[in-house]
Amino acid sequence: MAHLYTAGIHWSLDGADFAANAYSRGHVWRFDGGIEVPASASPSIVPLPRSRADAVDPEEAFVAALSSCHMLWFLDFARQAGFIVIAYEDLAEGEMKRDGEGKLAITAVTLRPRADFAGEAPDAAALHTLHHKAHEACFIANSVKTEIWIEPRT
Repeated sequence: MAHLYTAGIHWSLDGADFAANAYSRGHVWRFDGGIEVPASASPSIVPLPRSRADAVDPEEAFVAALSSCHMLWFLDFARQAGFIVIAYEDLAEGEMKRDGEGKLAITAVTLRPRADFAGEAPDAAALHTLHHKAHEACFIANSVKTEIWIEPRT
């Protein structure tokens, strides 16, 4: 069964000088349910003030999507295994550099998740298995060629 996902993107010139490259890269992502997220090019790519430091950039969103997908699968597999997760945090980071074809790409993402459990917590082997299963099931991880490393924190 196929699923369709949509996102609306809105940007406007707002009177800036487009030809002189003096326009803002700030824009808005709109998702179902009415949520709007301020977005922008990364200030490391497009210097301020033509970008917005207080907005999500596509590179951050990519890393967050991988992390979020992994977490959702981890929670489900932990529940199925009889563990009670009470908190989960990930300090994920992505590295952008030139790939083997010379193109800039997010070539590696490292997830550094930490889960807190009520009652019995999984031992190291069970925790490894839960993260492995989550990685194998993650739709986003299965959709990209980026190397993904999982380094659980305790």
